[in-house]
Formats: sequence, structure tokens, C-alpha cells
Amino acid sequence: MSKKQNITLAILLSNLFIAFLGIGLVIPVLPTIMNELHISGSVVGYMVAAFAITQLIVSPIAGKLVDNIGRKVMIVAGLFIFGLSEFLFGLGRSIEVLFISRMLGGVSAAFIMPAVTAYIADITTLSQRPKALGYMSAAISTGFIIGPGIGGFLAEYGTRVPFYAAGVLGLIAAIFSLVLLKEPTRAGDKEDTPTSILGSAKRVFSPLYFIPFILIFVLSFGLAAFESLFSLFVDHKFAFTPSDIAIIITGSGIVGALAQLLLFDWLTKKMGEINVIRYSLILSAVLTFAMTIVNHYFAILFVTFFIFVGFDLIRPAVTSYLSKIAGNEQGFVGGMNSMFTSLGNIFGPILGGILFDINLNYPYYFATIVLVIGVILALFWRKPKHIEL
Repeated sequence: MSKKQNITLAILLSNLFIAFLGIGLVIPVLPTIMNELHISGSVVGYMVAAFAITQLIVSPIAGKLVDNIGRKVMIVAGLFIFGLSEFLFGLGRSIEVLFISRMLGGVSAAFIMPAVTAYIADITTLSQRPKALGYMSAAISTGFIIGPGIGGFLAEYGTRVPFYAAGVLGLIAAIFSLVLLKEPTRAGDKEDTPTSILGSAKRVFSPLYFIPFILIFVLSFGLAAFESLFSLFVDHKFAFTPSDIAIIITGSGIVGALAQLLLFDWLTKKMGEINVIRYSLILSAVLTFAMTIVNHYFAILFVTFFIFVGFDLIRPAVTSYLSKIAGNEQGFVGGMNSMFTSLGNIFGPILGGILFDINLNYPYYFATIVLVIGVILALFWRKPKHIEL
């Protein structure tokens, strides 16, 4: 990649890192906010759902706007909205304000993700793209990993400080993007972009896109069900302390990010995106089931570390594949990627929580079944003959 490409990519990755760092910053102080405002756990669950549902609704529209009005304007707008949502949460003294804040956060995520994905597709060649998208996933993961630690430190100065810090970071990123980014020359072929949102939605069911979109849902469902209930699972089953849980989650995130940085580009060149997805789904399914039978600390550590490797290789592989087949529909596939991710993020925790109340192992049994369905779909998946991958 040229120096100009590297600088642009660094700005885009910094934006994602800051946005997801900001999301991570607020995690350690949420229990305190709950106590201050006398909010129940179910209300917090509804707030999480409000974020995901808003992202789900806005993502197809945002994907269309990315193609129609440009990548840069959507990134900048998304970052400004992100900053506003964090300030609003910090200032909020009522449940209604907090819900509005989370819904704005969903809008910002729906704006930023497809725009950044499309921008990266525009500035990279087919051979460069997997590596760039691997960096993109690693930037997101690293922001999540570092965020809670910094948030806990900032909370020493006040429970609202992490929210204000996240808001400032969002605004800084928006200003830098406004000044430094230029609208890229579009990647893709000469096909006309679909003229309506309804027309774009129908494209979801085309043979070209349907299986990868379903696999995005499978991945998001499995990961959301795994992550959202992990702390409860190991607390109830093994009496893990918060520090034990923090070590496992942080370590798993680091291992997953390293896999994206060091292995993803090499694996995709060696076997192609579809095979990376197949083997990663098999690994994830086996290890998700293994969580129900392991009972030693280091066995749980091992299983969790490598399950994140599987999950963290699937997402950039699907994104890379979609960007290669999308042609002039980069914003569309980015928006649908975000939409199906949101669907998984909504239904994974909800169904997992219901099953958890019946039996501790049931969420992982069900997630395993969903992942096995994904494996079967991936085995029947064939790349389009008319597109070079």
C-alpha cells in the first residue's frame, strides 16, 4: 500500500478504535449508574436492546446513504452522533434520557460501520483488502479490550467522567475526519447502484449475498449468546471472581486481536475467505459445546481463548468476501452486514437468557446448534464463477 493509503487507513482505524474505546469506557460504571438511578437489570437489558434495535432499523437506510451521499459524510456524522450520545448519557438523570442516548448510539454505529467498510474497500485492491479488514476488526477488538480498564481509572474522578471522555473522543475523531479525510474514488464495477431501499432489500435474497448474510447472523448470534452470559455462566457454575472473569475476557480479546493481525491475511491467501469461514465455524461450534463439559480453570481459559480466535477470524473473512463481490454496492453490503449483526445481537442474548434460567448449559447447547447450521450452510457455499476472489 502507498503512503497515502496507509495514512488514510490509519485515520479510519483510529476512528473505529476511538468509537469502540468509548463504548468500552462506560462498562465499569454502568452498575453504579444503575444504583444511582435505581434501575433494574431488566431495564439495562432493554437499553442494550434499544441500541441494537435502532442499529437494525437504521442500517439498511445508512448503507444506502453511504452509496448515495458518500463515505466521508456518513463517518463524520456518525462520530458526531456518537459523541452526542455519550454526553447525553453522562448528563442523563432519567431513564428516558438514557434510552434516547442508547438509541442515538445505535444510529451512530449504523452510520460508521458500513461507511468505514466501504471506504476501505474503495482505497484497497482485492489482494490488499483482507489485510486491511483484518486490521479493522483488530482496531474494534482492541478498543473494546482497553476501554473498560481506562473507564475504571477515569471513574475514580467521577462516575460520569468516562461518558464525557467518550463524548470528547468522538468529537475529536469527527473533527479530524472532517479535516483529513477525502471522499474516495469508488471501488467496483460499472453496474448501476439500486435506486431504492426496497430494491436493495430484495438483493438480500439473491444467491450472491444470501448465505454470507445468514452466516453474519449466525456468527453474531453465537458470539452474543456466548459473551452476554459468560460471566453469569462461570459465576454460577464455577464461582469465578470478577478478576478471574476480567483476566479471561481480556486475554481472549488480546488473543483474538493477534489472530486477526498475524494470521488472517496469511490464512485468506492460503485457503481463501470461504474456507477460513468454514474452519472457523467448525472450531467455534466445537469449543462452544466444550464450554459445557470443561471444569478446570485452565481448560476454561484455553477454550475461551480459542473460541475468540474462531469468532474473530469469521467476521473479517465474511466482510472481505462481501467487499469483493459487492462491486458498486459497497454501502449496501456494509449496511446489511450491520443489520444482520444487530439481529444476532438482539436475539442471541434474549434467547440465551431465557434458556439460562432453565439450565446453565442450555444457551451453549443452543448456540452450538446455530453454529452447526452455519457450518452446514458454509459447506454448501460456492463462490460465484464470474467473480475473481
